[in-house]
Amino acid sequence: MPFPGQSPIERKPSRRKAWLTHGATALVALIFGAAIGGNGESGGTADASGPAPAATVTKTAGAPKPAVTVTETAKETVTAKPKPVKKSGPPSSFSGDGQYLVGEDIQAGTYRTAGPQKDSLIPNCYWERLKNASGEFGAIIANDNMQGQGRVTVNKGEYFKTSGCQNWEKVG
Repeated sequence: MPFPGQSPIERKPSRRKAWLTHGATALVALIFGAAIGGNGESGGTADASGPAPAATVTKTAGAPKPAVTVTETAKETVTAKPKPVKKSGPPSSFSGDGQYLVGEDIQAGTYRTAGPQKDSLIPNCYWERLKNASGEFGAIIANDNMQGQGRVTVNKGEYFKTSGCQNWEKVG
């Protein structure tokens, strides 16, 4: 309820009420956090509840002092580390037919093929290096029609299209 002459919009909550509300919330959070985290463990790795060393006293007839044997139980923790996994990446060899994005489908580098597929009626191995996958004539960077073996170097971000060739193997 507003004070006389004051509209309901102008009324501000009291600072005392705000401190009381926020202080009570903080206190409850502190108690709750202490209850969850306070289980009495220090976080160390030594097991204090483990067996203590056992002392064995052996008496020998005629000996002025007894011999003392101490037996300790050692507890060792071994952590196994996994072998590093090779990052899987694009293959370094691929089929003689298809279109590949260099750096994603195949690795950048120099590739070699033995030439046209052996079971082909017309022995012809065709390849293209492309700026993009648009299929337009202007996208061709370089191309060749080979009758025998050949090599081509492709760069990351280019497309490589091949048709009628034997498998391509990375050589550099």
